[in-house]
Amino acid sequence: MKHGKHYVDAAKLVDSTKAYDVNEALELACKTASAKFDETVELHVRLGVDGRHADQQVRGAVVLPNGTGKTVRVCAIAKGPAAAAAEAAGADIVGDDELIAKIAGGFMDFDVVVTTPDMMGRVGRLGKVLGPRGLMPNPKAGTVAPDLGKAVSEAKAGKIEYRLDKQNIIHVPVGKASFGAEKLYTNLDTVMEAIAKAKPAAAKGTYFKSATIATTMGPGIRLNTLKYGV
Repeated sequence: MKHGKHYVDAAKLVDSTKAYDVNEALELACKTASAKFDETVELHVRLGVDGRHADQQVRGAVVLPNGTGKTVRVCAIAKGPAAAAAEAAGADIVGDDELIAKIAGGFMDFDVVVTTPDMMGRVGRLGKVLGPRGLMPNPKAGTVAPDLGKAVSEAKAGKIEYRLDKQNIIHVPVGKASFGAEKLYTNLDTVMEAIAKAKPAAAKGTYFKSATIATTMGPGIRLNTLKYGV
């Protein structure tokens, strides 16, 4: 139970009644990372919107300046020059109809799927297999794009998608505990600024209801979000 004891000690470091400034919270998160693997630091933001209404949806994508800390396997569904551009940009898997059939048959050895607008008619058939895994290409996330080389490069560089779940919460990774507080701050700040800018005109009252960070195995640490002004 050595790990259990360590976890309790980590939890004792955090005052659950306090909203910490972002820098302090991230330093604390790095201290609470006690697992034998490099824990992911996750951000959870509860928004004062009702995602059931189309005009209150919050969704987009942002490139983390310091990446996610994980190797991203990119699958590009394209043909012709777009396929060549995807390959040149470092896509791990490139193909068109044969690849679509392979994915429909259960092939899932990738983390991100990108495609071009002209292929979406065919890629749409994969909604049943890609949708539930959050892998369906989408223009708002930049994963349906005419410039596929750029889409692949951004995915490789640590582009993440943020979107509301059914409880109106956004869950996103902002890096690894080994990054240290400074690099994590730049990543987290980039995400929070993007979510702040994505505030729907129809949203009323407090937009950032609460924001918490936690490492994979660590306790939640509440953030003070006043600096984001919404």
